[in-house]
Amino acid sequence: MMADSGPKDVAVIGNTELTSAELDNNIKNTMVEIEKGTSLLRKMEISVAEAEKRTGKNTVNMQEMYTVYLIETRPVDALTEGITPDSLWRRYSEFELLRNYLLVTYPFVVVAPLPEKRAEIVWHKLSADNMDPDFVERRRVGLENFLHRVASHPVLCNDNIFYIFLTEDKDWKEMVYETGFQAKADSRLKAVNAAFRVKNPDGRFTELKHYSDELQTVLSQLLRVRARVADRLYGVYKVHGNYGRVFSEWSAIEKEMGDGLQSAGHHMDAYAASVDDILEEEEHYADQLKEYLFYTDALRAVCRKHELTQFELEMVALDLACKKQQKEELVTGTVRTFSLKGMTSKLFGQETAEQREAKLQVLEQQLKEGEEAVKEKNTESDEFVKTAWVDIERFKDQKDRDLKEALISYAVMQISMCKKGIQVWTNAKECFNKM
Repeated sequence: MMADSGPKDVAVIGNTELTSAELDNNIKNTMVEIEKGTSLLRKMEISVAEAEKRTGKNTVNMQEMYTVYLIETRPVDALTEGITPDSLWRRYSEFELLRNYLLVTYPFVVVAPLPEKRAEIVWHKLSADNMDPDFVERRRVGLENFLHRVASHPVLCNDNIFYIFLTEDKDWKEMVYETGFQAKADSRLKAVNAAFRVKNPDGRFTELKHYSDELQTVLSQLLRVRARVADRLYGVYKVHGNYGRVFSEWSAIEKEMGDGLQSAGHHMDAYAASVDDILEEEEHYADQLKEYLFYTDALRAVCRKHELTQFELEMVALDLACKKQQKEELVTGTVRTFSLKGMTSKLFGQETAEQREAKLQVLEQQLKEGEEAVKEKNTESDEFVKTAWVDIERFKDQKDRDLKEALISYAVMQISMCKKGIQVWTNAKECFNKM
């Protein structure tokens, strides 16, 4: 589980220290404020109704086959104003563009992941081809789930670009690029540099990053175990088809026992054939686990942004401290640390009073600018931590609820599957009794 800090723990937000209780209280108050907003799903029904294969030319003028998805929107009821029924087609790459925009524009939000572009961690009978009809259907469901996640989010649901994605067929990409979101994107190298150089990381974000790594590991292992079990299960079920064939052949040479053997063989054939539907249903639960496997990267993205924000705050604070030291040295005429300036003064003599006064005026201006920069970065850091933890708490509740429901449903399905196996052999036993 994601451990919560004890009541005596302290979170450092900018230059302000808050206890866990104070921070949690701030989070609860902010969540109440945000939840006063209306989810888009309360006004609009959103569905990804179908998928369609198309052929066209790509960016290098080569012929390619791709899949498009039909998004349908309509008002929830006749009383809803401002929403008219609409439909449009989108490619997977357009969903990717939307999510990248949301990641950059709302760095404090744990943005829902997209379904996988190509099938991963699958049992051997499942096709890994991204054009396979079964895979395309699962991806359609996953894309619809992504849209519902965004539309039900208290912040993202109000984004204009998202609304245009759902309702405007033409010029949507141009509108996204006009926002300039790409210029705001932090480079991965910059984020990695901040992670290694930040001196006072927030313990909660560090803990969250470790948790996301561990959650990724256990979910990945769980999916691999499930894939191996599915392989074995498929074999066990299909082998029961051999019972059906043998009983059918046996019935042909028996008179008194023939009908019973034939009926038992039919039950075995039906049991062997049922595994395809069972494993298809299992794939639905695997996709739910995969969603949270991919969510772990969204959690780390929030942590990386915090590290970058904290690093930038520390850099402007360090620059301000250096400027203050320079002013002190200039006023007192003493150099506290070894520097090229100190060596130059010894070799060529002290500066004139006019030179010192001119430098002092420049430093005074730089100090004012530095203090403003520190104040601005402190405010930015405070706001990021506050809003990020609101969304992290929302995500934790969602995760616990969804994974609990998925695991219970999976267990119920396994119990039902075992009961069907018992029923098949019970039916076979009745057939044998009638011989």
